[in-house]
Amino acid sequence: MILFPPQGCQFVYWDDWGEAMTNKSTPVLCVLNIWSGNVSVLHGMPEHISPGEAIWAPEDAGIIFVGRWHVPWRLGLKYCTNRKSALYYVDLTGNEYLEISSGINSVHSPRLSPDQHHLIFLEGGSVKTHRQCYGLSLYNLDKKVTSTVVRIVDYPAIDGFTGIYSSALARKCWATDSQRILIDTSQRSRKDLFVVNIATGTVTPLTAGPDTASWTLLDVCQDLIVVSCSSPNCPPNLKVGFLPAAGHEQEIIWMALSEDKPLHGIEWNILTFTPHCEHENPKFNGLQFEGILLLPGQEQNGKPPLVVSPHGGPNSVFVTCWMLMPAVFCRLGYSVLLVNYRGSCGFGQDSIRSLLGNIGSQDVKDVQFAVECVLKEGVMDSEKVLLIGGSHGGFIGCHLIGQYPGFYKAFATRNPVINLASKLGTTDIPD
Repeated sequence: MILFPPQGCQFVYWDDWGEAMTNKSTPVLCVLNIWSGNVSVLHGMPEHISPGEAIWAPEDAGIIFVGRWHVPWRLGLKYCTNRKSALYYVDLTGNEYLEISSGINSVHSPRLSPDQHHLIFLEGGSVKTHRQCYGLSLYNLDKKVTSTVVRIVDYPAIDGFTGIYSSALARKCWATDSQRILIDTSQRSRKDLFVVNIATGTVTPLTAGPDTASWTLLDVCQDLIVVSCSSPNCPPNLKVGFLPAAGHEQEIIWMALSEDKPLHGIEWNILTFTPHCEHENPKFNGLQFEGILLLPGQEQNGKPPLVVSPHGGPNSVFVTCWMLMPAVFCRLGYSVLLVNYRGSCGFGQDSIRSLLGNIGSQDVKDVQFAVECVLKEGVMDSEKVLLIGGSHGGFIGCHLIGQYPGFYKAFATRNPVINLASKLGTTDIPD
């Protein structure tokens, strides 16, 4: 059923939640009785929030949901998880709405423990970038107090845990003991799987080691973990494993349910770059960044051309998982460089902060520096360097062809963020 605005209001502007949610301004919470088919709307919702991510409270006595502030603006929620928000509890009998988290920053992914005593969720920090490093918070439903299980990581130690950057926790992420949860998150240029003990805050890797593939958590059922594992030259494989007892998690044994072999003619590795001194960020010294380089097989005649691709976001990340487009380019004889410039997720909160106020400068210089470093190896044809990029990657690409004329021989972009005049009243990116 389509509802048309009353006469005289056809041209009234209604702020909506942006990309993929246009014309969606103020959602409501509803309860569906699957036996009778009746749908009831929960009334009394605070006027300053939009509800989402609703789950049943213990004993189905109420609903826990994320309420996102309408002020100062809605804008694009799908790719911007930084909206000020809080967790709410609504009693189904009295429709009383209670705010159960601080409401200072952003929250998402509430997940109730099997014993229904604990609620975990991701909570952002004060940085207002579109995506960032999140802390893992715990709400004790019995004591009604909130504590921090995993803190935001500002500057990770070498080969250490770099923080949580998940856009959402898995729907089922709890172990049966209600003391541990499983998360997958980017760690620099790969995606790893971890188990977190909510009592001690201990973060234990389940996929660390020489294998540089990326892992995605699909489901957890009675401690049986279902994951997808892939790499730039190998499509996803389905694997399962039973979570061992606490303290023995790294003894997990993975069993492959499907066994796709790596594709012939694609080699890849992760490259680490240290910016020149003149390109260092004075507020955040010592930051490195990475790139994923794909190379065609050895039977290639001559040096292959190079396709360069910076990611969008800007606070996104390339990880070492299966990606169709780079694999196709590689099989066609092109080498591909995917650049995780400073500001990418997976490298600590300081790296993300470093890009604020430096968009169009730091990210552009990082990509160019990575390309020049790769070309110095003499493996690729420096006269055939191409660019592709979308969204913020397209924005970086436009800067590159303008700041380094003649260096790139072709550029393909989609939805680049370059109409700056139109962004004046439609974006919250301060740059």
